[in-house]
Amino acid sequence: MTTSRQPSLFNTGEATDGISLLVDGPVELGQTTISYAAANQLLTKATGFMSGYDYTLNPYSGCAFGCTYCYAAFFARDPQQRDDWGNWVQVKSNAVEILSRPRQRAKLDGARIYMSSVTDAYQPIERELRLTRGLLEIMADGHTPKLVVQTRSPDVPRDVDLFQQIEANGGRVQVNMSVTTDDEDIRKTFEPQCPANSRRIDALQQVQEAGITTCITLCPFIWAEAPDAFADRIVETGIKKVIIQPFKFSGGKFVAQTREGALERMQQKLNCAPAHVQREYMRHYDSALAILRHKLAAADIHLGEGKSGFAPPF
Repeated sequence: MTTSRQPSLFNTGEATDGISLLVDGPVELGQTTISYAAANQLLTKATGFMSGYDYTLNPYSGCAFGCTYCYAAFFARDPQQRDDWGNWVQVKSNAVEILSRPRQRAKLDGARIYMSSVTDAYQPIERELRLTRGLLEIMADGHTPKLVVQTRSPDVPRDVDLFQQIEANGGRVQVNMSVTTDDEDIRKTFEPQCPANSRRIDALQQVQEAGITTCITLCPFIWAEAPDAFADRIVETGIKKVIIQPFKFSGGKFVAQTREGALERMQQKLNCAPAHVQREYMRHYDSALAILRHKLAAADIHLGEGKSGFAPPF
């Protein structure tokens, strides 16, 4: 990826929806530094955890949501970016131009695409730049991708019309919403720059009611203050699939990115000594999982766990 000082987002020098897309160097959006760079490629061959897909698609590098446990920080190019995760976003300024190329368009038909694996396509800057929407407009222009959209943003219903058009073309779309807790104290500690989980569930329900396949990803499942009520709310959305993973305490990655106070807050919730946090958390997880299994099964909602849960749904 090569840095460009004055790119146009769509490589046209034009404005879209009244927003000027010409920029001159990094800009600040709240506490987030926004910069622009020209990408060498956009559809990246899927590997590792996403190996069941053909391509991953990341419109941005970095993520303003900056969850304290985010594995994506470890894909940053340098230690400073990793340490400053959540405070910078780099826009792939030529993303729409790349996907518009005939050879790239040809890859879309029937391709299993995961958007996004190391960023959030609906993070706050998307409201202004509409980069993700520009990419979806290309996909909806007669193409038939098998697209999975992963987000934690309540802004995703904005693009329901394009999801519907992709399906009308013969493609498929599933929207996955990351939901991690029903407890705002926990959310503010582990995900201080993210929207409330209740807003995310409400937004996913809108997508579901529009006829698009949806899935809640409890990944990681951090905490449930009221597991029964939490499970009931998930059932109310009308979704047919849930994926769950426990919070990772070992292996170094998550702990290294868990900012001051997060694990201490977990310790308070579990009412245990620091040495027992992981053990007591797993007891809480297993108890909540048993409730979810029972209530989701009664509602004919599939519950997937771990990597197998993220296998391509179509």
